Amino acid sequence: MNRLLTAALFLIASCRIALAQTEEPIHYKITEPAGADLTLDGTLTVPDNATKGVPVVLLIAGSGPTDRDCNSTYGFKSNAFKMLADSLVRQGIAVARYDKRYSGTNLKAAVAAVGTDKHRFDYYVSDAVGFIHQLQVDKRFSKVIVAGHSEGSLVGMLAARQTKADKYISIAGAGQNIADVMKVQFQTALPDTLRSLATVILDSLKEGYPVKRVNPFLATMFNAKMQPGLISWMKYDPAVEIKKYAGPVLLINGKHDIQVATSEAERLKAARPDATLVLIDRMNHVLKNAPLDRAANIETYNQPHLPLTPGLVETIARFVKK
Repeated sequence: MNRLLTAALFLIASCRIALAQTEEPIHYKITEPAGADLTLDGTLTVPDNATKGVPVVLLIAGSGPTDRDCNSTYGFKSNAFKMLADSLVRQGIAVARYDKRYSGTNLKAAVAAVGTDKHRFDYYVSDAVGFIHQLQVDKRFSKVIVAGHSEGSLVGMLAARQTKADKYISIAGAGQNIADVMKVQFQTALPDTLRSLATVILDSLKEGYPVKRVNPFLATMFNAKMQPGLISWMKYDPAVEIKKYAGPVLLINGKHDIQVATSEAERLKAARPDATLVLIDRMNHVLKNAPLDRAANIETYNQPHLPLTPGLVETIARFVKK
């Protein structure tokens, strides 16, 4: 009988935890480029039991067609952002996340409304600014914290400065120009011949010059339609931009991240000595524990059942509430 009672109490408690949050849709109609008809969809998760204003974190996804849950239409399903949102809400922190352009619910519509050849990096920033402004005028929230993952780190950094957000978090964000980051990534991802060709292309784009002839094996990354967007991205140096943001900064990187090395977070720390730097053992790029072996590490990108790396949620929650 005691066992049955214990089981019943556990079930009731579990139901209460599951019901302790409310999810509601959020939307932002883009403003750039002028005349484009596109609305971005997102999810706002709010603790139900809050008696006063709570902090809210805006999560900004990384590169490629990565959606609000940190899943990719063409690549992987990690559910990392959905899990992070659910975990932070249990800590009394609201979380907003959205499908960035060219991802999730707007993938086809974004291509039709804007086109990849017309895309510019600053459009990602203006989208984030739009969502931040919505959160800043919502009286349910005591402060707004911007958290960007991977490419979203720079997006969030720029948006946080423009909106004077209360705090900023970089998760697996680059500390140098993306052209230089890609060169490092290509050292293990490309054979010597292709790596040399890619380096020439990156150097040209970084200087603002498009490349007309691209090796077919590199066309996915450097085709003519993609190049203007890459050039607009490469004009930013995160180590310079982070100095322009006045609020508190938290830098997080996984020691087993095979896409963004811990040295990138250390570059940001050098630029902002007052920032809090946390390097998490065994955490990879999708915020899960993973081995260093490249193939085994990448396998975790498509294993949504894997839990988030222990300590990640607590690290973010402490910074948000401090």
